[in-house]
Amino acid sequence: MLNELIQNINQMSEASVILSLSIMLFGGFLMSRIAKMVKLPNVTAYILTGILIGPSCLNLLPDSFVQATSFLPDVALTFIAFSVGEFFKIDRLHRNGKRVIWIAVVETMTVSILVFAASFYLLHLDIAFCVVLAALSAVTAPSSTIMTIRQYKAHGDTVDTLLQVIALDDVIGLLGYSVAISIALASISHTSSVINTVLQPVLLNIGVVLLGCVFGVLLKLFMDRKHSSDNRLIISIGLLFAFCGLCSALSVSPLLGCMAMGMVYINMTDDEKLFMQMNYFSPPILLLFFVRSGVNFDMNALFLNPASVNGTPLLAISAVYLIVRIIGKYVGAWTGCQLVNENHKTRDNLGLALLPQAGVAIGLAAMSTRVLPGVSGSNLETVILASSIMFELIGPVCAKIALYRSGSFSKKLEEITNVPQTTEVGEERPGVDVLIDRIAQIQKTLPKHDEIPEEESAFLEAAEQETDHIHRGRFLNT
Repeated sequence: MLNELIQNINQMSEASVILSLSIMLFGGFLMSRIAKMVKLPNVTAYILTGILIGPSCLNLLPDSFVQATSFLPDVALTFIAFSVGEFFKIDRLHRNGKRVIWIAVVETMTVSILVFAASFYLLHLDIAFCVVLAALSAVTAPSSTIMTIRQYKAHGDTVDTLLQVIALDDVIGLLGYSVAISIALASISHTSSVINTVLQPVLLNIGVVLLGCVFGVLLKLFMDRKHSSDNRLIISIGLLFAFCGLCSALSVSPLLGCMAMGMVYINMTDDEKLFMQMNYFSPPILLLFFVRSGVNFDMNALFLNPASVNGTPLLAISAVYLIVRIIGKYVGAWTGCQLVNENHKTRDNLGLALLPQAGVAIGLAAMSTRVLPGVSGSNLETVILASSIMFELIGPVCAKIALYRSGSFSKKLEEITNVPQTTEVGEERPGVDVLIDRIAQIQKTLPKHDEIPEEESAFLEAAEQETDHIHRGRFLNT
């Protein structure tokens, strides 16, 4: 019965597309509710949804639909990269820019070298596969860590350093990925020169960054006029799509350029509300992207009929990659902090908060399937997806531990309040009086009832403006 229904859906092109989107959206939503009950991040739920409805299990989506939505990684990564650009404020970079750059460079180089050494010398994999896998290992997913920071309202030097290191991780990882893909293709074809292999992708990415800066200036110019919130959203998304399309036509990743676009805009305008409004638009797109990534996950190649690279099963590659990346991230972050004399709380805990790996790495792996020949790209995507699921399971937990150990947040009243324990004459105060003072001190830091959080105000502003338009129209009609 189910097979007949799927066959009928496959025969209807429009119905197939609409129903497939509905299955992905509702499936991802329902799975996220289940994941919330067991304290798992939404990203993991979306990937698991894709695996469940994909060819490895229920096979609810037609192959033609999956192939036709190959543009989703580019679009999703465009939104991710633009939001990351918000963290590159010049005033923050002035405070600790050099220290963060050193930490990020040492950390990414350490993890990439360790992953390459383990995959090439220990597992004896192809040089092309090893180079790209090593480049992807440097990338850190910002979404899981940022959600953990917001959930526990963490703040302080460790949090500031962490956010900037994550953003720089993606910049360095994207540059490394561009070079790695070129080296991989050169090693396969044996025709490219050193200039074409290394210099050309670097220059191309510099050009993309400059183009992203131009688009950031254009976005600022368009936003100078007094537009309604919905028009602001239309303009920003239109420019992002235009930039993504140009990069796709040039066969270049849009990530660095979109990151530069967000960085230029936030520094020229200090308009954080636009990024909040974009966050209300992007969740369905990101959900579709992660679900589709789960659909592409080849469970048969990993477990049932194990595929291999040079005789090494993908399951073994995924396990080694998982372990070596954890070691590389922690050792690299510790070493980088030690070199710049970072405080011991940040030094000892930063590496634990850099483990999540989902959006950017999965998107780049999806791009690799279109670039690397044969099954190399699909094998690479399978390894990254399998390890990303594990990193998304353990990453937020490790981030919470790191933030707690560094003193970025605490649930103990003694640590978040400063109340005298003795009277003026040196006598010990009653415990009830101390508790009352602690509660009063906490209440002073809470917002008033009439204050609305920034995220809600950004959303309500758009609703209020739309209501004004409706009332104005009714008045004119009258």
